[in-house]
Amino acid sequence: MVAPLRRNLLADQAADLLLRRLAAGEWEVGAKLPGETTLAAELGVGRSTVREALRMLAGQGLLRARQGAGVFVERTEPVRGDGWESVLRAESIAAVVEVRNAIEVEAARLAAGRADEDDELAMRRALDRRAVAFAEGDREFVDADIDVHRAVVVAAHNPVLTELFETFVPRLTEAMVEMVELLGVRDRDPDPDADEHRALVDAVVSGDAEAAVAISRAHLEAMLAAVRRLGR
Repeated sequence: MVAPLRRNLLADQAADLLLRRLAAGEWEVGAKLPGETTLAAELGVGRSTVREALRMLAGQGLLRARQGAGVFVERTEPVRGDGWESVLRAESIAAVVEVRNAIEVEAARLAAGRADEDDELAMRRALDRRAVAFAEGDREFVDADIDVHRAVVVAAHNPVLTELFETFVPRLTEAMVEMVELLGVRDRDPDPDADEHRALVDAVVSGDAEAAVAISRAHLEAMLAAVRRLGR
């Protein structure tokens, strides 16, 4: 029995441990992996964590899910590019960006129809703070960037959406700090996304829901594309 995982980022670590077991020959090419319940018990994590780990490995061509049959081994070692650690990091960040897309695009749409003067003031202040934080450090910049998006979410005036976003912020922060480092975002001066953030706030303030949605979605899709290129 494999010892349970005890650190953070369990999906990443579960994928790494499964990769080690593949490389050690525990399962040959063509073999069917144990079910999610069995793997979850072996790794000491939940089934959703196992499912995400299997998705990561499938994304690298190591595994293939067959509808109604299970998950099978396609390869026992990844194609080496920038290294498995970079692949795992990119996969983890991409998953976070996908959730951002689900939350923030809808928040932008709602905020465009509900933002009041207090919301505008909060968004403008967050933009100003973000501009200053660009020169301060990765974590400071990420915190300030998230504050802009938080202000948009709050402007949607949906308490459930706000609670969902706040619950997500710790994971979001860690992923975005990693992304800023991996992509060298702060190496590009001036900030390449400053105008995009300002345009989002302008669209929300003007009540242009269509523009707010388009800007938010385009921003996150570009981010997702950049992150996925890291995992290739």
